[in-house]
Amino acid sequence: MRTFMGLILCIETGTEVCSVCLSRAAASALPLKGAAPALAVRESMERDHSRQAAVFVDEVLRDSGVRPEELDAVAIGRGPGSYTGLRIGTSLAKGLCYGLDIPLIAINSMAALAELASGEGLPSDALLCPMLDARRMEVYAQVFDASGHELTPVVAEVVTCDSFREWRDEGRTFVIFGPGASKCREVLPDAVYLEVVPSSLGLTRLAHAAFAKQQFEDVAYYEPFYLKEFTSFH
Repeated sequence: MRTFMGLILCIETGTEVCSVCLSRAAASALPLKGAAPALAVRESMERDHSRQAAVFVDEVLRDSGVRPEELDAVAIGRGPGSYTGLRIGTSLAKGLCYGLDIPLIAINSMAALAELASGEGLPSDALLCPMLDARRMEVYAQVFDASGHELTPVVAEVVTCDSFREWRDEGRTFVIFGPGASKCREVLPDAVYLEVVPSSLGLTRLAHAAFAKQQFEDVAYYEPFYLKEFTSFH
């Protein structure tokens, strides 16, 4: 019988960043928001995910002194994002789950970005709007409250001066961040901008929470959330 170690391998490959971390946390020790403790992290922006992701997995396990068979689950950023990057991460995660007979957890990549922004000392009533780069002036975006609760579904938005108008007009701090944020600075000057880079660390707390609720994917049939048709690295 497998002994529960509280170990989840987190993989985020849906953007230019290739990121892998190993997290261990007991449910009772999880932070209310933000990242759970990570034993090791490997990240790169070299756009070579097909080579780097598996290498990073080996490195974080070795650096943590953890054997693959000690893992309890693998968590993946489910998208949206780069079609190619999501496929690479999903294939790696599925292979690990099949080989080790452990569950697969898929986390909304926008929620993972919001987790990374939640520790930035923002007002308690702030509205968080993570953005991922799509094509031309388009972004993938979603609005969250400061506690990380979803207020809108994920959308593909062509950025104009009227984008997210109903939220920006509420008088609350509207915070934009992520790889798509740069498209908005001139068009939406009334927003607050943060520098937040996608990372597997954003998956950690959400992955442990999903594990505690047994919210697992069917490894055989799981597909990433693309939102749109093929979108490669930009």
